[in-house]
Amino acid sequence: MASRFLAGVPTTAVKLNGAPAVPADEAGAPTAAGDGSEIDLNAQRDAPVGGQAVIEGVMMRGVFNWAVAVRKPTAEQLSEGEHSPGEAAQGEIEVSVFPLTSALKRHRALRLPIIRGVVALGGSLMVGLRALEISANAQMPPEEEQEIPRGVWAGTVVVSLALAIILFFLIPVGLTSLIKQQLGSSVLFWLVEGFVRTGIFLGYMLLLSRVGSLRRVFEYHGAEHKTISCFEAGVPLTPVNCKRFSRLHPRCGTSFLLVVMIVAIFVFAPIGLPAWYWLLATRVLGVPVIAGISFELIKFAGRNRRKRWVQAVMWPGLKLQLLTTREPDLDQLAVAIAGLEAVLALETPGELSAADLVGVEVVA
Repeated sequence: MASRFLAGVPTTAVKLNGAPAVPADEAGAPTAAGDGSEIDLNAQRDAPVGGQAVIEGVMMRGVFNWAVAVRKPTAEQLSEGEHSPGEAAQGEIEVSVFPLTSALKRHRALRLPIIRGVVALGGSLMVGLRALEISANAQMPPEEEQEIPRGVWAGTVVVSLALAIILFFLIPVGLTSLIKQQLGSSVLFWLVEGFVRTGIFLGYMLLLSRVGSLRRVFEYHGAEHKTISCFEAGVPLTPVNCKRFSRLHPRCGTSFLLVVMIVAIFVFAPIGLPAWYWLLATRVLGVPVIAGISFELIKFAGRNRRKRWVQAVMWPGLKLQLLTTREPDLDQLAVAIAGLEAVLALETPGELSAADLVGVEVVA
């Protein structure tokens, strides 16, 4: 059962659990923790919280709950037909909260490494699609809001996965197969295929970053990362405080996708050069294994983000996030904070027991 409320959040007065405000300079930015020391703008822990940018808002998820915070258009924007895709909504913040259920908590076998990543990603995909539906409805007049049938969402997931497999796995192996005889080596084959796959992926991300209508979604993506990092650092949640943090996060789904491209090279390497139909079959059947391994690597990076060698390995993925995030403004950060605080009002991730955290797998 969902609960929904409006949060008219002032952009300078959002606090986390009533914590005292961080001392600020004349510009309103935090400068010290109150004891003369500088604030550490790096997260001190890897908290079990994550999220996703949606239309004019942010979805935040914790261990037991998830919430969608969306900035609604004003009545004037709706009545005058001024609110169009890519334009900033100027109304109140609407927050919807839902309980979070996971198959990982119910079935011990699903918590095994690699398997848990596949299950967690599937669950995240369904929550993300539901959050997108909520955010899209929030941008329309109440009489035009509608709930999309589950069958439509399931079909959307299937089609999206099929297109992704074709674009990033079948097309690369098909193109490389055209010069298989010239390569004359299985090692060269999977290296070339890996470069082709990664090149297609990077080109796709670059094109995506240039789509003007996605600009505000990327800004909300940056707001989500900054807000989570601020919480992980133990700094009170205010838009000004969150603004100081990086819009890049080691557990981001963008970094995850780049890791997938690289892990695929090593997973397919032992297969060699079988017949073409086996090549295609392995590229499809190997996707869950690759996704599971990549998920474990992203989780490891999040837990060990302060180690220099981990930072060096994850550097390319972090830089790739420059394409899928933009610097948010204070109003967008207020929306992200409203989403996270709605989750924190129902649970406290830092005080959860080991039993509570069983099966919890979250990507930022």
